[in-house]
Amino acid sequence: MAGRGEAKLLYPQLGSFYDTWRDISYTLVRIVVGVIMVVHVWGKFKVGASAVAANAMTKYGLEPALGFAYAAMFLESVGGVCLIIGLFTRFFAAALAIEILIALFAAHWARGFLVSQGGYEFVLLLGAVCFAIAIRGGGPYSVDNAIGKEL
Repeated sequence: MAGRGEAKLLYPQLGSFYDTWRDISYTLVRIVVGVIMVVHVWGKFKVGASAVAANAMTKYGLEPALGFAYAAMFLESVGGVCLIIGLFTRFFAAALAIEILIALFAAHWARGFLVSQGGYEFVLLLGAVCFAIAIRGGGPYSVDNAIGKEL
């Protein structure tokens, strides 16, 4: 039943379906964002931190470039895996949201909104989702929940 200020379902028969899938859908979003981060960092590992520093970090004025390269590679790999399994979820989601915010302004903002033009459209979405995950935490299907502790 809808509470005060909550919309009523047009088809109340779907209520139990939504209740059943609410936590599963959140978990799916958390896992997909983690997978995106791991796949994204894979190219950085293929070329190495020095190349990432020279080709991206220095280009966008992020100094010390090698330090930023290693930080990004750590956050996107370890943080991505931690999002997938739901371990230290709040910490890594917040750290990734901050990294993505830096990328948004350093690399994408000047190109406008559209991702097809190198803009911040997709980066903004990833950052907002990471921020939301940082607020909510790992959820019921996470290592954080299984061990009974989270940041």
